[in-house]
Amino acid sequence: MIPAYAEVQTAAREIPRVAMTRARLLRAYLVEAKYESLRTFREPAFAGPFLVLPAALYLLFAVLLFGDAVAKDPKAALYIFTGFAVFGVMGPGIFGFGVGIAVERDGGLMQLKRALPAPPGATLLAKMAMSMLFVAVIMLTMFVAGLAGHLRFSAAQMLSASAVNILGALPFCAIGFFIGTLASGKSAPAFVNLAYLPMIYLSGFLIPLPQSMHWIALMSPAYHLNQSVLAAIGVPFEGLVVVHVAVLAGVTLVLTLLSVRRLARVG
Repeated sequence: MIPAYAEVQTAAREIPRVAMTRARLLRAYLVEAKYESLRTFREPAFAGPFLVLPAALYLLFAVLLFGDAVAKDPKAALYIFTGFAVFGVMGPGIFGFGVGIAVERDGGLMQLKRALPAPPGATLLAKMAMSMLFVAVIMLTMFVAGLAGHLRFSAAQMLSASAVNILGALPFCAIGFFIGTLASGKSAPAFVNLAYLPMIYLSGFLIPLPQSMHWIALMSPAYHLNQSVLAAIGVPFEGLVVVHVAVLAGVTLVLTLLSVRRLARVG
């Protein structure tokens, strides 16, 4: 049973304060990130779909169903590849934060962690690191699947696309974080899906939108991430890279600040 927050705070004040060296502080963050990642990788219901689905769906559509047509159009193959890669980026952050934070808030675990003598923000940074690690694994599986889809990437293309997508997980972490601070543990999956599913279909990275609906895609972080990945690979893309980066950074910063503020106020 988790103690009351006030009792934990009182007990924490009585613990003598010991200055942590930078090495100990870094180790504390790394240990938190390590166990958060291990915990998540050991949950088949979470790890299985997010790690397997992007590459599996790419193989289904780009190789099994439309392999002949894709083989004749390398440009289309690249757009399909980046679309499913971005699809893979979205899930770990938005679900890991959205559902995870909401459940931990309901159980009082977030309040308990805030009262413990741990580095500030260690829990949030651990979840962020977990999401980015998931994306790194997803990109590895996507590049392996790309070989079956008649795609060949240079080392520079793989590194740049992976770096963009790994950093691109941050806005979706922020979206999930914001939902997690507002929703309860029971309602969080529904609210996360209300953000996640429309973003997949209305961002234009998997299903092209008619020109009349293009303005909807401009409002989606997934659209801007997809264009950034296309730019990193070196194929034609829409808009300006600086605008795409600014939108992604803005979403991350604004939603994270709002979420931290709410979490500090209501727990």
